[in-house]
Amino acid sequence: MSVTVTTITGLSISAISTNGKVKSGGTYFLISRSLGPELGGSIGLIFAFANAVAVAMHTVGFAETVRDLLQEHNSLIVDPTNDIRIIGVLTVTVLLGISLAGMEWEAKAQILFFLVILVSFINYLVGTVIPASAEKQAKGFFSYRADIFAQNFVPDWRGPEGSFFGLFSIFFPSATGILAGANISGDLKDPALAIPKGTLMAIFWTTVSYLVLSATIGACVLRDASGSLNDSVAVGSPGCEGLGCSYGWNFTDCAQRQSCRYGLSNYYQSMSMVSGFGPLITAGIFGATLSSALACLVSAPKVFQCLCKDQLYPLIGFFGKGYGKNSEPIRGYMLTYAIAIGFILIAELNAIAPIISNFFLCSYALINFSCFHASITNSPGWRPSFRYYSKWAALFGATISVVIMFLLTWWAALIALGIVIFLLGYVLYKKPDVNWGSSMQASSYNLALSYSVGLSEVDEHIKNYRPQCLVLTGPPNFRPALVDFVGTFTKNLSLMICGNVLIGPSKQKVLEARQASDGHTRWLLKRKIKAFYTNVLAEDLRSGVQMLLQAAGLGKMRPNIVTLGYKRDWQAAAPQSLEDYVGILHDAFDFKHGVCLLRLREGLNVSRVPQAHINPAFGAAEHPDGNGAGGRAAPSTSIADPEQQASTIFQSQQGKKTIDIYWLFDDGGLTLLIPYLLGRKKRWGKCKVRVFVGGQINRMDEERKAIVSLLSKFRLGFHEVHILPDINQQPRPEHIRRFDELIAPFRLNDGFKDEAAVNELRHGCPWKISDEEVHRHRAKSLRQVRLNEILLDYSRDAALIAITLPIGRKERCPSSLYMAWLETLSQDLRPPVILIRGNQENVLTFYCQ
Repeated sequence: MSVTVTTITGLSISAISTNGKVKSGGTYFLISRSLGPELGGSIGLIFAFANAVAVAMHTVGFAETVRDLLQEHNSLIVDPTNDIRIIGVLTVTVLLGISLAGMEWEAKAQILFFLVILVSFINYLVGTVIPASAEKQAKGFFSYRADIFAQNFVPDWRGPEGSFFGLFSIFFPSATGILAGANISGDLKDPALAIPKGTLMAIFWTTVSYLVLSATIGACVLRDASGSLNDSVAVGSPGCEGLGCSYGWNFTDCAQRQSCRYGLSNYYQSMSMVSGFGPLITAGIFGATLSSALACLVSAPKVFQCLCKDQLYPLIGFFGKGYGKNSEPIRGYMLTYAIAIGFILIAELNAIAPIISNFFLCSYALINFSCFHASITNSPGWRPSFRYYSKWAALFGATISVVIMFLLTWWAALIALGIVIFLLGYVLYKKPDVNWGSSMQASSYNLALSYSVGLSEVDEHIKNYRPQCLVLTGPPNFRPALVDFVGTFTKNLSLMICGNVLIGPSKQKVLEARQASDGHTRWLLKRKIKAFYTNVLAEDLRSGVQMLLQAAGLGKMRPNIVTLGYKRDWQAAAPQSLEDYVGILHDAFDFKHGVCLLRLREGLNVSRVPQAHINPAFGAAEHPDGNGAGGRAAPSTSIADPEQQASTIFQSQQGKKTIDIYWLFDDGGLTLLIPYLLGRKKRWGKCKVRVFVGGQINRMDEERKAIVSLLSKFRLGFHEVHILPDINQQPRPEHIRRFDELIAPFRLNDGFKDEAAVNELRHGCPWKISDEEVHRHRAKSLRQVRLNEILLDYSRDAALIAITLPIGRKERCPSSLYMAWLETLSQDLRPPVILIRGNQENVLTFYCQ
């Protein structure tokens, strides 16, 4: 089972390590660059800690052997437990000195340890074929015997803790050294070649060694033996039980009382007893334990140093500093040394091993999952030069690693997974500014693409309508209130695209567009606005907006509402910009979009900062407050600073105010839907919604009941309805006079001439208003004046006013007259005003299907 897990993991790490240049950081570097910082960071911290604890485990193994030697010669320093602590601390201190001396000394030490282990291994094999002396037979050694092998081949668990997985948890750490080479990836000449070759060769020879050791000693030594020469008997003596009887030894008494001191199940120094020269086995144990401890002592700081440099977690950057030409993590070494000493003081190998096993299994699971995930996403960037891997084998390796974790010690597995989830959640919350091209990004792309294509296969339904907004912000940081307003009701609900039109020669603007796009996206992220940013290059504002109306979005995820700011300076602006502004509204309706227009008393454009640029399409006079139509042209580059975040009214708690809806025309229900979505948000949740509709004074009760009934069917939760019977009354004379003065600069004063004469007079200035047009639209003009009076009477202290946007017929209503309507309708109002008009597409229904 250990070989299965390590082999699959070795194949996975070989594939990952050959998919690009590998730097220092070992396992953490490979996982984090494959799966991303979230899982990579959590497993990097756990893996570094596991290696630090593994230093203690291997050192305790060494110390136990030394303690046993001292005990045999009655030379204990203090007592058996404290001797392990003393020897362990001294040993790890020496190993620390070797590590601090540099990788050259560590490599030389590892070669020395390897030679000692090799000589010890050969010495053991020679000992198994040497005929057993009487002393060795008394201890259970009879050289190679088929019946001994057959008996030892099946398990015989002893004690309350005896089980397969209990033994596995103790044995498995001996197979975890396969990542020792990968963990020093920064010190390898060619990691892409060395890691696969070294890892797989290590697994192969380790497997062969363990199989040879277990098979040979299992064929030579009995499970129980007394060690007493007095237990020799004649073959076939009565009352003798067990295999020893057939070889002339009676171990029945101690086996039944479970008091045997020797045998495979009782004597940890059986290999020394079997070998040709016992002290060489002890030297081999020293070499194996010290080699593993030294490898882990080197691995942990290097993995941790890479994690510290990535700055995914706070308070650990101190340990990332490197020293010398190889950037040695001296501080990491000292931290690992402190952790190792802490666990050495436990002085119990069997207590430390299960903790290590769970941490390493968790690491192996994520390594295998990294390989599987990178393969399954079909990313073109996944091109490992190592081909001998399988994504399904990697998935099996990840699954079996997790299963084994729980079968070993379920509580330790829960602790390990809990730590991973906690660290994962922290990184997800902090969102570190790193981009490593992980497979998680590729997976996100695959899912987004799949769902987007899937949406195109489904017909739209009114119940699934969502307001998907193209917001003509220009640079989003210029009009934060417009961004916040739309972001409030689209967040976690629907699509929001901030559109910007860059006006000017395309050669000059291409570089600016690329630079500005990244800056504005970061600004939106910093503001926690879930929106896309897009810009287009155009010769003028209107043609640019037409491009956005036609091209923005993807499949069914396309804008159906155009949101822009009110053009406050329309009277002083360049006349052509006035034509463009009104033309954009008409274009939106022509392309089957709804329109939402926002007006704030203080204006929307906050680009008074020095780096802001004036849009020549609107003129310098407009610059301080401008409109939200998203055009910008400037000789220099403007890049949004994410740290510069202006506060707006839409970020404030609104308290117990009102949201007043003036539902004056049936536009499909959009005028009702947007305030409803705003009211669902926490900042607006305490606001009471009031609905105002026009009506007749003699039918007010009936009309109110009808509207209340209709709204209840829509399930909007609007219960307060006001009928406005005086909506068609004549406005006050002074307000009429103010409207006339408003349009006076734009009048032709043609004396009601015929259409041909008017067109000739208006040539080159289509925004001019003829006397006949003033007369023809008189009723509609007075209606806007009257509506403003009503708004001032009823909604002066509201948190928000939503009103149905009046429409002027295309090419029948001059742009200046239309802007005069909007100005008159929304002037002198303190609350934000949103003018909304749907495209006659129903967005509300009270039917189930």
